[in-house]
Order: sequence, then C-alpha cells, then structure tokens
Amino acid sequence: MVSFPRTEVSGISLPRILIGSNWMLGFSHTSTSADSMIKQRFSTKERVAEVIEAYLEYDINAIMAPFYNNDVLFDGIRLAEDHTGKKVILIDTPIIDVGDSKASRVSARKIIEDAGKKDCDFCLIHHSCAEQLVNKLHGTIDRLPDYTEMIRDNGMIPGLSAHMPELIQYSDQNEYDVQTYVQLYNCIGFLMQVEVEAVSRIIHNAKKPVMTIKSMAAGRVSPYVGITFSFSTIRPCDMVTIGAYTPAEVHEDVEIALAAIEHRYPNMETRNSPNKTNVLG
Repeated sequence: MVSFPRTEVSGISLPRILIGSNWMLGFSHTSTSADSMIKQRFSTKERVAEVIEAYLEYDINAIMAPFYNNDVLFDGIRLAEDHTGKKVILIDTPIIDVGDSKASRVSARKIIEDAGKKDCDFCLIHHSCAEQLVNKLHGTIDRLPDYTEMIRDNGMIPGLSAHMPELIQYSDQNEYDVQTYVQLYNCIGFLMQVEVEAVSRIIHNAKKPVMTIKSMAAGRVSPYVGITFSFSTIRPCDMVTIGAYTPAEVHEDVEIALAAIEHRYPNMETRNSPNKTNVLG
C-alpha cells in the first residue's frame, strides 16, 4: 500500500485524507432508518477498528469526531492502534456551552478537559457553538480567545469548525489563536451557506490549512464526483474528510483521491446494473 500524501498543521504531519466519523456515529444526513443502520453496524469497537485499520494501511492516521460520550468510537480507535502499532491523531470537535456565565464556562472547560485527557491532538469548537459567538456587525467572534486558551491549557492545538464561512475570514482578520479550520465544501453546495465559488475563494485565501468536510454531500454525489472535485479545487495544504461504511469503501475512496491528486483516471470497477451495456463497461 502507498502512503497517502500529507500536509502539516502547526507542526504536526497530517494525511490529506482525514477519517470521517459520521458513518460510524450514525449521522447519515438522510433518514432516521439510515442513522439506525449505521449505529447497529458500528455497535462494537471491533467494527470500528476494522474500518480504521483500512485507513491505516495508507498511513491515513487522523480522525475527526466529537469524542465526548462516544466511547465505542474511541475504544475502536485504540483497538486499531493496538492491532497496527500506528498512532491515530485525534481531531476533536466538541459541542460546548458557550453561554456568558460562570456555569457555562465550567461546563465548557469540563468537556475540553475531557478531550485533553483522551490525548486529543486538536480541538476545534463545533460550528453549532462557534457560530453563536459571531458578531457580523463588528466582524468578530466574541469570547473565542476564552476557549482557545482552555484548549491550549489542556495541551491541544486550537481550531475552529466553520460551517459559516465568515468564521474563517473573521478569525484571520482578528488573528485569533486558530491553527486550522473545518469548512463545508462540496460540488453541489450541500449544507453550505453561500455559493460553492465563494467558499472556494475563502478556502484559497485562508491563512491556515483547511479541513474540508461533506465532499460527497452525505451520499448525494458519487465518490468519484465528490472526491475528485474536492481534491482538484483545494490547495496542497488542505485536507478532505472522508468517512466510510466498510473497509472496501475505504480502498475505493483512497484510489479515487490518489487519482485526483495525480491527474489520472482511478483504477476502479464500474457500478453494477441490471442490464449493463458496452457504454457502462
């Protein structure tokens, strides 16, 4: 197996594919039945480990997830590490209480401290929390330094989950201690708050590396279309977060990503069809 191309964030080497967790935690963005199917499939640490180990075959050794209270996922990662002898870099996206009160800060600190105790390497405040701090009138993210300081105090590198693309711009403008960004980015604009072209420009102008997510729009586009678009339109320092349901999907997605980076057609089988024609291969 080849080692997948890498980039660097704040001195840490990262693969340009990051392991996604929605297809292990039950967030299908499709239906409750699909969510249940995922949760049933990944109900044990052994099931999690077999998918993580497929990524590790390519030295894709970084995973993005909200780790708080997701013990099966965390235990599966540790099991994969034991099986392979390879360390997995943990990129936490915690959901915290960002209320401006003593009780809220205590609650937020507890969750951030938990990430530190799990030896997470990065801590990127979840977009649903960070966006509550945005002041569009002044172009600021109010009280963000309170949380980046908590993250630093617990031995992690701070980042920011930015479904709202202004977060990248405001963070760069104000020079907050934010070393990387998560940003929604896919070819059909799924869940994106502004046009694809606008987000692409923001990514290319970002002062720090960007971790893009939802490349396949939660299954609304095929891996070939979604992954090829993402790797063809981001910078060499940026990353694409890709989740998988089985080890076989991991291998397919990695080949498609490598082909996009190398500007060639991927070595993959054609999809099945009830009545294949010569055109379909």
